[in-house]
Amino acid sequence: MQINDTKALVTGANRGLGKAFAEALLARGAATVYATARRPDRIDIPGVIPLQLDITDPTSIEAAAAEVGDLDVLINNAGISTNAPLLGPSTENIRREFDTNFWGTLNVTRAFAPKLAGGAILNVISALSWYTFAPASNGYAASKAAEWSLTNGIRLELTDQKTQVTALALAIADTDMMAAYDIPKLPPREVVAMALDGLEAGELEVIADTPTANVKASLSRDPALFYADIPGALFS
Repeated sequence: MQINDTKALVTGANRGLGKAFAEALLARGAATVYATARRPDRIDIPGVIPLQLDITDPTSIEAAAAEVGDLDVLINNAGISTNAPLLGPSTENIRREFDTNFWGTLNVTRAFAPKLAGGAILNVISALSWYTFAPASNGYAASKAAEWSLTNGIRLELTDQKTQVTALALAIADTDMMAAYDIPKLPPREVVAMALDGLEAGELEVIADTPTANVKASLSRDPALFYADIPGALFS
């Protein structure tokens, strides 16, 4: 997959990683970039085509797919975190996280998959696809674990039509979702550059930072070793 002269679509492109993806796709020579959001009037990226898309709304997804037509690159970036514990007073926010991070990603992929033969999909997952850090992130982590499994599944199902499926896994980027954490963070442009380099190289997973690499490496070991000292396990 080479991005130059392609038609691409990015979900959640009004800010953060999504905005950086749209800008980077243009810089790499994409012929057409659809930058989507619930409120396309909030998209301020010169050169893109703003498009309304609410990934939790099947009617919105259907309308966007009909307008775009054939597609070469789909970036499933849109996601939410509501700070929902699994055993809190309500499951409402956990459902919202799954409706966006899992079902929204799946439904957008289902709508565009027939148009992506020979193209590529990149799903933005998380280091929290593979571990849990604090009760307030547990709903999000569960939804991202499901999105990782979704990514692996659609990769198999799209093999015959030669659609490449890549996961971008990261822990700490300088986005609104991480604004409350006073820790070193990767600039979104650096994360996106790694992701698109990996996409063009045909990689199945792009691991964007050291914490994510450490989490992934721990999966084959006794989890007690990891959870005994999470900060050390993440950052050493």
